[in-house]
Amino acid sequence: MSAVLAASEGVVPLTQVLTAPGGSPVDLAWLIPVVPAVSAGLLLLFGKRLGRLAAAVAITAMGYSAVASTLVFAFLGSQPEGGRTFVRTVGTWISAGPLQVDWSLLVDPLASVMLLLVTWVGLLIHIYSIGYMHGDERYPRFFAYMNLFAASMLILVLGSSFLTLFVGWELVGLCSYLLVGFWFENRDYATAAKKAFIVNRIGDVGFMIAMFLVFFAFGSLDFAQVLPEAATVLGAGSVTAVAICLLLFVGATGKSAQIPLYVWLPDAMAGPTPVSALIHAATMVTAGVYLLARTSPLWALVPEWGLLVAWIGVITALVTALIACAQRDLKKILAYSTISQLGYMFIGVGLGDQVAGIFHLLTHGFFKALLFLAAGSVMHAMANRTDVWGMGGLLRVMPITAITALVGVLAIAGVPPLSGFWSKEEVLAAAADTPGAQPIWLLGAIVAGLTAFYMVRWFYLIFLGSPRWQADADGSVPHPHESPLSMTLPLVVLAVLSVIGGLLNINPETGFLHGWLEPSVLRYAGETPFLAEAMAIVLVVALSVVGLAVALLAYGRRWTRPAPSIGAAGAAQRAFYVDRFYETVVMVPGWLLAKGLATFDRLGIDGLVNGSGRATQRLASVTRQLQTGFVRSYVLAVLAGAVLVGAMFFGAGVGW
Repeated sequence: MSAVLAASEGVVPLTQVLTAPGGSPVDLAWLIPVVPAVSAGLLLLFGKRLGRLAAAVAITAMGYSAVASTLVFAFLGSQPEGGRTFVRTVGTWISAGPLQVDWSLLVDPLASVMLLLVTWVGLLIHIYSIGYMHGDERYPRFFAYMNLFAASMLILVLGSSFLTLFVGWELVGLCSYLLVGFWFENRDYATAAKKAFIVNRIGDVGFMIAMFLVFFAFGSLDFAQVLPEAATVLGAGSVTAVAICLLLFVGATGKSAQIPLYVWLPDAMAGPTPVSALIHAATMVTAGVYLLARTSPLWALVPEWGLLVAWIGVITALVTALIACAQRDLKKILAYSTISQLGYMFIGVGLGDQVAGIFHLLTHGFFKALLFLAAGSVMHAMANRTDVWGMGGLLRVMPITAITALVGVLAIAGVPPLSGFWSKEEVLAAAADTPGAQPIWLLGAIVAGLTAFYMVRWFYLIFLGSPRWQADADGSVPHPHESPLSMTLPLVVLAVLSVIGGLLNINPETGFLHGWLEPSVLRYAGETPFLAEAMAIVLVVALSVVGLAVALLAYGRRWTRPAPSIGAAGAAQRAFYVDRFYETVVMVPGWLLAKGLATFDRLGIDGLVNGSGRATQRLASVTRQLQTGFVRSYVLAVLAGAVLVGAMFFGAGVGW
C-alpha cells in the first residue's frame, strides 16, 4: 500500500510525471508493452513476406522488453525503499467531465516482478516455439498473436488505473480466443476458444460493475487516488467496500479459473502447446491474483470476505486436484494442476499475505512453463499423441525432456529444496497463522499430497515403465526422439529457475521478495499460528512424500492399464460432471429461451409488422384497379355514380 501512497505523494497532481535526476529506465517503461505490440502489427501486415524471419522479429521484440524490464527492476533496486514507485503519463485518454483517465504507467516493485516474469518466461516460450511451430502454414500469424498476448499482459501489469488495467484485461481475453482457436479448422478447438471467451465475459461484468462503484465512491479510477484513501472514503466493513471487493473477485475467478468459472481452462488445451505455457505460466491466469494483490488496501477493509476468497481457493484446489488424478490427457492433467495451484495463490492473497500469493505465482510460472513445454516436447516426439496410457519408456529416448520434466514435477510436488516447496509452505503458513483458517491449512496440506500423486503419475506413465505405443488406424507407429535445441534449451533454463526460484523468499519475514513487495501491498495476515512452523512443514512434506510413494508403488507394480470409468474414478475422469451440469442448468434453458424469443420475434413481432404490410399490399392491389388511366372508364364511373345517387333520391321520394 505504501507504494501507491508514495505515488500519490510524489505526483501532485497525478498527471504530473515524476522525473528522476538525469532520466532513468522508468522514463522509457512505456516501450515495454509498445514494442511487442508494434511487432505484432508488423507481423500481421507483412508476416507472409518475412516467412521464417517472423520468429526473429517477435523474439527480438520480446528480448527488448525483457532487457528493459530488467533495467527497470535494477533501477528500482537502486532507489531508497520509500522511493521505488513512479507514475509515467504518456498522454490523455478520456476527459469527460469528472472522468479523467490518462494513459499512465505505474512502475513499482509489484509491477517490476510481474514484468520480469512475463517478459523472460515469454521470451523462453517464444524461442521454444521456433521448433514447435516449424512447418505451420500460419507461422508468422502465430508469433504476431503471441506478441500481442504478451503486450496485453504488460499493459495490464503497468496500468496505473482500474480502466487502463481493464484494457489489458480485455486484450488478454481476446488473445486467448485467437490463440486457443489458432487451429480453428478443428471444430472442437474453435468451440474451446469460444468457451474461454464467453466464460471470461461473465467475470468481466463483475469487474466493470466494480469500476462503476469505485468511480461513484471516489470520483476517480486511478490507483494512486483510490487505494490510499480507501479506509477514509469507504470505512472498514462498509457495504460499498464489500461490493467492490466481491465484484473484483468475480472478475478474478474468470481470468484465474476459480470456482465457478474455472471450466474454460481445461478446454483451452486445444491451442498450440506454447500458448498453453504462456497462458498458464506468465499471462492470463495470473491476472486475477495480480488484481487482488494490487487492490489489497480495499481487501484490508473486509478481511472476513478475504477469508471467503481463501475458502474458494482451497475448494478449487481440492476439487481440481482430484480431477487431475484421473485424467489421461497429458495437457489436461497440467491444466487442472494449474487451477489447483491458482487456488493456493488465492489462499495467500485472500488471507492477506499477498507476498506469499505472489511468491507462489512466480515459482509456479517457472515450473508450470517447464512442465507444459516438456509436454509439448513429448507431443512433438509422439506425433501429437496426448494419452499418457499410450506412452511410457520415453526417458531412454528423450533424456533432456525427461530430466527437466522431473525437476518440474518435484518442484510442483513441493519437494525441498526446490522452489515450489518454499512458496507452497509460505501460503500454507498464512492459513496456519490466521484465526479460523485452520481447516484451510488442512485441506491445503491434503492438496499437496494429491499434487505429488498425480504429478508423479503423469511422469511415470510418460517417461518410465515399458513403452505402450500402439499403431494408429493407418498402421503408423510413432518414433519418439529428443526435441531440437530450440526446444530443449528453454527447458533447461526453466529447470534451473525451478530449482533456485525459492531463493527469492526462503524466509517469509526477511526474504528478498518480502522486503521488495511490502511497499506495494498491504499485508494484513494473521499472526497466531495454531501449529509450530517446523511441525506444519514436516506434516505437509510428509503428505507430499506419501503421495509420491503411492504413485510410484501403484503405477510401478499394479496399475498397468487405465482405471475403469465407473464410480469415483469415472466421476473424476468426467470432471465431476460440472460441464454437464452447466449445460443442463444454464445452456439448455438459455438455448430454449433464446429459441422461444426468436420464435416470438419471428411469428409475433415480425408477423404483426409483415402482416400489416401484406394487408396494406392486398388492399392496394384491389383499390388500384380503380385507377385505369382511361378517360372513358372514369366518365362511365361518374355516370354510374350519378345514376345510383339519382336512384337513391328517387327511391326516397316515392317511399321505397
